[in-house]
Amino acid sequence: MNGFLPLPGTPHTGGWRASLALGLARRGPRTVLARRAHRGPLNVQKPLYPEPDPAICHLTLLHPPGGVAGGDRLDLDLALEAGAHAVFTTPGATKWYKASPAYPAHQHVRITLAPGARLDWLPLENIYFDHSEARQSLELRLAENATAIGWDAALLGRQASGETWRAGSLRTLTRLRDAAGRLLWTERQVLDADAALRGAPQGLGGLPAYGTLWAVAPACDSALAEAWAASLPAWPGPGARPASASEAGSQSDSLPAPRLHAGITSPAPGLLLVRAVAENIEPIRLLFNDLWLRLRPLVHGVPGRPLRLWAT
Repeated sequence: MNGFLPLPGTPHTGGWRASLALGLARRGPRTVLARRAHRGPLNVQKPLYPEPDPAICHLTLLHPPGGVAGGDRLDLDLALEAGAHAVFTTPGATKWYKASPAYPAHQHVRITLAPGARLDWLPLENIYFDHSEARQSLELRLAENATAIGWDAALLGRQASGETWRAGSLRTLTRLRDAAGRLLWTERQVLDADAALRGAPQGLGGLPAYGTLWAVAPACDSALAEAWAASLPAWPGPGARPASASEAGSQSDSLPAPRLHAGITSPAPGLLLVRAVAENIEPIRLLFNDLWLRLRPLVHGVPGRPLRLWAT
């Protein structure tokens, strides 16, 4: 299932071996969960339809152990048939626990979109505990007229507990392809806890939270990137502001807004990327959510509606 990822396998050390395969199909006006197969503690909640349009099916991916430990391997294979529209999210952040470098933890996701399918891939952030060893991949393949919005965000260390990420390593791979298998965009991350890039201005700038939002649709072009660039937050600098009105409302008059830097680009026609780094994860989460709401009408042709799950 994960032969696309050129990473070595992990010897079994008693960790979880879990997989989940889902197939979404259009049945009349509705998108339905037509196929489900799972092994181990990886599953999905009952499909929900919180939006007026029944063609939009919301699914929450579940991993009851709550985190990924050394030797664990999680595999997700998601397929959307022609005309289906699915919104995937998670009920909480994915926690990556301390692991031996000899037995890293793995999570690999493969998503296939048939012609005219629409995807919103909205997992909450990854939290990498000190001494975590994570190996992750995401491969998305889009057929003709398929559209997608998604993101990946990360926090290095359990910030709420005062922990920093002093040791460990991350190896991640993201690939977006068209129906013929041609690469639209690919990125490989090789990050060690002691890497100089963490403190470099061209890297993370000493900030522990970072993320990338991507969107694939004809409307995602350089003109859109240029039009939105000035509205993205920058710190420090003129015009610096919180990521969203909701964040602004939560800031005390006596406290500065969290540091947040973001930039937007269109490296290829039909592809939009937004990068962000911050001193904590909340500003990135708010920024990406705001951008998703703004992008949805342009990418999918449907209104942007806040997720109810995150409001509870």
